[in-house]
Amino acid sequence: MPRVSQDQLYARRHEILSAARACFARFGYGGATVRRLEEATGMSRGAIFHHFRDKEHLFLAVAEDDAATMVETVARNGLVQVMRDLLDRAGNSEGDTAGWLGTQLEVSHRLRTDPAFAKRWAQRSAAIADATRERLQRQREAGVLREDVPVEVLTQFLELAYDGLVLHLATGRPAGELARVLDVVEEAVRKPAA
Repeated sequence: MPRVSQDQLYARRHEILSAARACFARFGYGGATVRRLEEATGMSRGAIFHHFRDKEHLFLAVAEDDAATMVETVARNGLVQVMRDLLDRAGNSEGDTAGWLGTQLEVSHRLRTDPAFAKRWAQRSAAIADATRERLQRQREAGVLREDVPVEVLTQFLELAYDGLVLHLATGRPAGELARVLDVVEEAVRKPAA
């Protein structure tokens, strides 16, 4: 039997995550049965669960993958850039956007209804908040960020704007002038021009 390379394993894992993301978004966690996951991925139960212990771990891996991407973007370009990227993807009708939004909503639902999941997810949520705070602190030190509002308050403001954008897009409402709204959000945290 031929050996499978790490690159092939990584590619297979990525394929499973992408297809599972779409399945969870379409059917929710409860409705994404193993049969539906098999159909979405085009793989057998054994192939899927060779990479992930069970459906719970598969969903958590999808959500973690999204959170890791978000932390990287926040650290590099800020939470407003995450929102701009999301809006751009939604406007371009990229297939993965619906899956990503659905995953975000499913995470929110599970945080409210599943205490064990909420406990496991706390670390991922904290990483996003920490990356946002650190980015804002760097912006403040660079003289770009307003100084009359604590960084913690600005962090919460941006998190609320993000949550609102996700909900708006995930419920299928039109983007309308959301690019301009994000301009206002960004201006609200920046130091006013002298």
